[in-house]
Order: sequence, then C-alpha cells, then structure tokens
Amino acid sequence: MNREMNGYEDGVKEMRIDYVYKVVVIGDSAVGKSQLLARFSKNEFSFDSKSTIGVEFQTRTTTIKSKVIKAQIWDTAGQERYRAVTSAYYRGALGAVVVYDITKRQTFDHVVRWVDELRAHADSSIVIMLIGNKADLEDKRAVPTEDAVEFAQDQGLFFSEASALSGDNVESAFFRVLEEIYSNMASKKALDCDSPRGNQMNGNGSVTLQGSKINVIAGSDLEISEMKKLSSCSC
Repeated sequence: MNREMNGYEDGVKEMRIDYVYKVVVIGDSAVGKSQLLARFSKNEFSFDSKSTIGVEFQTRTTTIKSKVIKAQIWDTAGQERYRAVTSAYYRGALGAVVVYDITKRQTFDHVVRWVDELRAHADSSIVIMLIGNKADLEDKRAVPTEDAVEFAQDQGLFFSEASALSGDNVESAFFRVLEEIYSNMASKKALDCDSPRGNQMNGNGSVTLQGSKINVIAGSDLEISEMKKLSSCSC
C-alpha cells in the first residue's frame, strides 16, 4: 500500500486532514506503552519516563494512498485503579495496540485479559496489533516469540516485537494498524457505493439505505465507528 511516512507534526501543520483515526495503546503498567508512543509520534525516548496517570494522547499525521491521515493515539494507564477510567476511551477506537514486556512473563499472561476487555468495549471491527516491547533485551527474554505468535494467530491479531529504545519495528507496527484501518474503511466505502444490496423502497416511494457488513479481518464484522470525514459516494 502506498504511503508517505514523513508524518511528524512539525512538517504537516498546514496539510488538510482527510481522516482522523483513534488508536488506543493498552497493557500492563511499565511495559513501555508511553515510550512506544513517544518513539512513534515524536521519535523520542526518555530514560526518565514515569507511569501514565489516567489517559494521555499524542498525534502523528501521515499519508496513505494520497489521503492525509491523522492518528490520534491514546496512551491508557495500566494500573488497576485506572481501569474504570480507561474503559470509556475504547469507544470510537478504530485500532488498538496491546503491549507486553518480553522480559516479564506476567505482562504477557495478562494480554488475554486486555484483549477481552478491549473486545467488550470496542467495536467488533477494531484492528488489533500485539507488540512485544523491549526486544533489545534479548538476554533477559522471558516470553518466547513462538508463544506470542501462537496467541496472536488464535486471537486473530497482528503481531510484532519492537524496541522503543532502539526504535526497531515501532513505525512498521503502528503503520500496519493505520493501513489496515484505511483498507477496512475503503472496503466498506466501496461496498456501500457499488452494491445495491439492502437498499429497499419504503411505503412512500423513497429509498431506504440499509447498512451492510463484510468480513475483512478474520472473524470481525466491519463497521464504521469513527472518522473525521467520509466523502459521499458518487455511485
């Protein structure tokens, strides 16, 4: 898929935004969620990073197939006492990044709970990327890559190991999420434009447009949950 990955905010302030995609980053505390977000949104890493309190967000703007996409990425606190707060922020999310620390087995064991919570609060069409962070600490690895691959396949997730410290695979993981969201939106829009199925005449002679769903990501129903702009179809 064509994309221009310049995207840091200083270079795109004057660009017209076509779509805004909300993405949430979730996972246990101290797995490096804020560091991954800082690396992706600002290409920064801080050795003095502190735990997120509540919810914060960063943005990054990029171009996918000539459309300017603004990613609004929400960093949700992993501490148990903030779970009730963060659950409200799943609403309207088109993508999610679930993070664990490859050096801490418990953070991987908790991923299933995060995924279950996400699916309970978010739209069924949400694109989910599982990231094993701190891949630079290979000598301290506690979670075999094979375990994560198997889990991702079972759950229908995308998967990548990455390092917020070195930057390895951070951009590719986040951009994969954005590209999949764009692809889902384009598929839905094309279906709405090209398929007359579900359009019915009502009693007064006007046309009632009924929505339709398609399977794009394994087992997921595709629904539009949030876009800043969806241009009308010239059907």
